[in-house]
Amino acid sequence: MHTPDLNFGLWYDFRNPASTGSARGFGDFYREALDQITWAESIGIDSVWLTEHHFMEDGYTPSPMVLCSAIGTRTTTMKIGTNLIVSPLHNPLRLAEDSTTLSLMTGGRFALGVGQGYWKPEFEAFDRRIINRPSLLEEGVEIIRRCWTGSAEPFEGKRLRKPALPITPVPETVPDLLVGAMAPPAIERAARIGDGFLSTQNAHHEEYLAALERVGKPRDAGRIFAGQWAIIADDPEREWARIGRHALYQINKYIEMGAFGDVPQFTDPGQLIEAGSYTLWDVGTAVDEITELVHRTPQIKDVHFWAQLPGETVDSGSARIELLAEQVAPAVRERLSGTGAPAEAISAVR
Repeated sequence: MHTPDLNFGLWYDFRNPASTGSARGFGDFYREALDQITWAESIGIDSVWLTEHHFMEDGYTPSPMVLCSAIGTRTTTMKIGTNLIVSPLHNPLRLAEDSTTLSLMTGGRFALGVGQGYWKPEFEAFDRRIINRPSLLEEGVEIIRRCWTGSAEPFEGKRLRKPALPITPVPETVPDLLVGAMAPPAIERAARIGDGFLSTQNAHHEEYLAALERVGKPRDAGRIFAGQWAIIADDPEREWARIGRHALYQINKYIEMGAFGDVPQFTDPGQLIEAGSYTLWDVGTAVDEITELVHRTPQIKDVHFWAQLPGETVDSGSARIELLAEQVAPAVRERLSGTGAPAEAISAVR
């Protein structure tokens, strides 16, 4: 199997928690991350993905579209996307205009990834009812798609409306509209309304492909953009001993917000590994795991990894990015094309 379009990317949330010992200002943090992204493109990283939340004390990025614009001006080939925008919080007309502008600025390199969200305080603050999030998501996607065509046709939904006015300009390259989900009804909705599926921790791939068939689409039409929760390092156990506390903070904050349902928080970084919340890979294992993942699910078009964990310095994540770009990605591509060496040979030369 040859998958020339498999991208390797980075994921950013721009969390900057003081509780983990970070004392940097956000201005410096953003500048350092933009420098890192520019460097990552130069060594072969294919994509960058930004996520969104609001009212987080650690500064979890509330304005990913602005940061995507900055990334677009600093890069030339890298695909830029959101994984993901909590679209029910936004006016879809504004999202359509902003994403069009990003697509035009970047020569069609932007993808709009959306999801329905889960954290009630965000919905209350933006004057939305969390119970309405499925219809807000679905109607918003319909409006965005109409806007991208330049249509003046109005839309009247249960929650949202579009006036009988065209949005201009229209994108020269229509962005992919990707949808993230974890619960079965949301996954089926993603299959029905999305151009692709944003997954996390490699869960739900089969559910998404089965949902495609239920909504009348072929499995082969599926496109998966898979967020990875893995640490790749020459000595992953030693790396985990150094950074595990940052992962503990990250996962526990998501649990606190209700991202994974009603589950208890973790008390030790080792529990994250035992539970499969994170996995530890050396280079050979990473090549094995990613190759097998894509062999099993060739609909995967992108695998992306956290550039650094909350509270890590930007430079702290760069060694892992370098391994991903210069050793893992080339070896996976060779293996998928049938020309690469087995994993044990890769490990032997390290």
